[in-house]
Amino acid sequence: MKCPSTFHCPVEATLDLIGGKYKALILWHLIGNTLRFNELSKLIPQATPKMLTQQLRELEADKLISRTVYPVVPPKVEYSLSEFGKSIIPILDTMCKWGESYLDGLDMGPACNSR
Repeated sequence: MKCPSTFHCPVEATLDLIGGKYKALILWHLIGNTLRFNELSKLIPQATPKMLTQQLRELEADKLISRTVYPVVPPKVEYSLSEFGKSIIPILDTMCKWGESYLDGLDMGPACNSR
């Protein structure tokens, strides 16, 4: 995470945390869920494994998600929202509602009922 003094406004700080290519989608799918990598991969099929791994690492480094590793063979890793990550839920809900109204204008129907 960057030093707070490097941001010129709060929106810039927010975008730095969730502005990655798939970060908002990852966070969205983790609301109320604990998911493994393959589950996230199926929910976000357009993300390559490399990109998904990178985005998960950045979200973990920024303390938005928690990564739990279980000492079993084969390794089991689960991802969930951290307490700090849960604070972004109202923003993601608002983004979903805004996107739904945009899609409704295009006659594409609801988009966020997957949660």
